[in-house]
Amino acid sequence: MPRNRATIIGASAILMWSLLAALTIGTAPVPPLLLNALCFAMGGVLGLIWTGFGRGFGVLRGVSWKVYAFGTLGLFGYHLLYFTAFRLAPYAQTGLIAYLWPLFIVLLSGLLPGEKLRALHLIGAALAFGGAAVIVLGGGMGGGPGAAAGLALAFACALTWAIYSVLSRWMGDVPTEAVTVFCLATAALSALTHLEFEQTLWPAGLTGWASVALLGLGPVGLAFFTWDIGMKRGDIQMLGTLSYAAPLLSTLVLIVTGQAKASPLLAVAALAITGGAALAARASRKALIA
Repeated sequence: MPRNRATIIGASAILMWSLLAALTIGTAPVPPLLLNALCFAMGGVLGLIWTGFGRGFGVLRGVSWKVYAFGTLGLFGYHLLYFTAFRLAPYAQTGLIAYLWPLFIVLLSGLLPGEKLRALHLIGAALAFGGAAVIVLGGGMGGGPGAAAGLALAFACALTWAIYSVLSRWMGDVPTEAVTVFCLATAALSALTHLEFEQTLWPAGLTGWASVALLGLGPVGLAFFTWDIGMKRGDIQMLGTLSYAAPLLSTLVLIVTGQAKASPLLAVAALAITGGAALAARASRKALIA
């Protein structure tokens, strides 16, 4: 596959993820574990179709169980934290905190062997964390008594996805089709834990079911396959740069759909988080050029 084509395919995941927050809101009152199970079941079905009409299921035989366990726990943990956060805290603020993950990826990558954190990394981190502080301390909390816990979970989910992404760099030879197993195993694990810990609440009406379906088909389904292709065969630096637009795109979608209200504080927080991640990424690119 040509590199440019793979990059475009990978970029489609960023567009799908910009809809993740808005669609998650539309699935209320479905509890997080049940939402995990429903969405990843659909994502797994997409993967079965992808694999069956592609290279076939034989490519999955050589994948270690440790890889399957790693992928399953990463997807399960991140989305459980993400969905729970959106059930507790204000939507736009939660989405921005959750989108600290591009910054965390850059910072964690700087701690790997042969890498180091530079001054611009730290400046970018300070700017992004300043944006998060605007949300928490600048009157952006709002919500009910669980809002603080929700933002803490959003922070945890950003860190979880960053750790998962950085560790994934050692899995470059794992076929994209393995994501199918990740999705199906996540759906099974989520269903079992839902039966044990949650009350079953189904989506509310056609809008709720449509939101679940779109989540499973896009941000919690096809996006993982297209992102994997982009990471392994496309321009990683270009995709990394494009990912810093995700917080702004996600916030804009929430405002346009009426699920969040535009405000100066929200704009400052969005620009600070996005700009901080971009500065940190610039430091990494400078190091590569040097």
